[in-house]
Amino acid sequence: MGLRDLLRLRWDGVSQPFLVSADAHLSAHEVIDSDFSHLTEIQAGDVVALIGDFEPRSISDLIELIDRGAILVPLTNDTTSSHEYFFESALVDFVVSDGKVQKRFHSEEHPLIQELRRRKHPGLVLFSTGTTGRPKAILHDMSKFLARFETPRPTYRTVNFLLFDHIGGINTLLHTLFNTGVVIAPAERTISSVLKACEEFSAEVLPTTPTFLRFMLLSGQIPDRVPACLKLITYGTERMDQPTLNRLCELLPDVDFRQTFGMSELGIVRVKSKSRDSLFMKIGGEGVTTRVVNGVLEVLAENRMMGYLNADSPFDREGWYNTGDVVEVDGEYISVIGRTNEVINVGGLKFMASEVERVALELPQVSLVKVEAKSNPITGQHVEMTVQRVPDANISVSEIRQYLSDRLPSHMIPARIKLDDVSVGHRFKRA
Repeated sequence: MGLRDLLRLRWDGVSQPFLVSADAHLSAHEVIDSDFSHLTEIQAGDVVALIGDFEPRSISDLIELIDRGAILVPLTNDTTSSHEYFFESALVDFVVSDGKVQKRFHSEEHPLIQELRRRKHPGLVLFSTGTTGRPKAILHDMSKFLARFETPRPTYRTVNFLLFDHIGGINTLLHTLFNTGVVIAPAERTISSVLKACEEFSAEVLPTTPTFLRFMLLSGQIPDRVPACLKLITYGTERMDQPTLNRLCELLPDVDFRQTFGMSELGIVRVKSKSRDSLFMKIGGEGVTTRVVNGVLEVLAENRMMGYLNADSPFDREGWYNTGDVVEVDGEYISVIGRTNEVINVGGLKFMASEVERVALELPQVSLVKVEAKSNPITGQHVEMTVQRVPDANISVSEIRQYLSDRLPSHMIPARIKLDDVSVGHRFKRA
C-alpha cells in the first residue's frame, strides 16, 4: 500500500482540516489528492530537491515524491544562497519549486544512493546545521523513518514552527498526518505572528527553540498574549538555560514544558523531561540505547542515517555515535551542559562556556550571551564574552564584570566583554 493510500484510510471519515493558516483551511484529502502532473518525469530513485515550506503545494509534492520512491532533499527559500552547494552535495537530479521542475545533469554516483536504489526504498537527505564547517549531507532510508508512524499515537493542534528542511519539522508534519491532527502554519515566524496563530487556531502544542522562547520573554507578550488553549511547549535544537526555563514556568503555570533531543544523524528519539522546570531528561525509546563516556553522550539508534554523502561515517564499528554533548548525569537522567568544543581551559582549569553564560543571563538587562575561548600565550586560553542587552537597558561592561566577579572564580571571568548583538540565524538558534 502506498503512502497516499494509507493516509486516505487514516483520514476516512475525519471532518476536521489538516492544515490551517490565515490563507487556507485544507482537508487531508485536498492535500493528498492534488494534481501531480508536473512530477511525471520523476521516477523511483531520483534525487529530488524540493524547495518550499509548510504550505499545500510543498506538502502535496512531498507526499507524492515519497510515494514515487524518490530520494527527497527538502530545502527552504531561506537557504537560497546555499542551494547550489546542497544540489552538488546530494547529487540532485531534479529541483522542484513552486510547482515547476528543473532537471539537473551530473555524472557522479554515490554508493549509499546506489544502495538505497537497490533496496527500492525512498530516501531523505537533510543537511547538518552546525556553526562550524560546511553542512554535511545526511542520508536516511525513508522507509525506516516512516516506520515509527505505523503505531497510532495521540496528536494535537500543533504549530509547525520548525522549518521544512529540519528533521523536527518533517517529523511534526508526518506525525500529524498519520494521526489525523491539525498543523497550524503561522503567517511568519515572528513572536506576534506565532502567538496570533496560537490564539486564532486554538493551538495546543508549540515546538520551538530556547532562543525564540527567550525573545518571547523579552517581548513582554508573556503571559498576556499566550492563549489558554496552549498546553505544551517543547524546546530543542540548542541548549536551554535554567534562568529562562525558570521564568517561563513561573509566568505560564498551566503550560507544560518538555525538552526534546534529536540529531539529524540519529533520527527522532523519545525524550522524557524529569519535570517541567528541569533540564534533566531521559533519552531512549524503542531501538535507542545511550551511554556516557568520559562525560560525553553517545547514542546507538536503529533508525540512524545510512551515512554522509560528503563526509566520512561518524559511527564506530558497533554503530555508536558520539554526539559531542557534554552531560551531567543524575541516575537515569542527563542534562546537556555544553559541547565538547565549548570546554574552556584557563591555566589547566577546565569549565564550560555555558557556566559563564548562565550567570550573565541572570541579569534582567541581558537578552543573549555568547562566551568563547580565545588563545592566550600565558594561560593557554582566556574567556571573551559578547553581551546583547535588552532594548533600552542601561548596563555597562564594568557592571557586568562586577556581577560575574561576585559569583564566579577568577579564571572564569572574561578578559574581554563586548556589548553587541549576538548572531541568531533564521532557525532562531544562536550562531
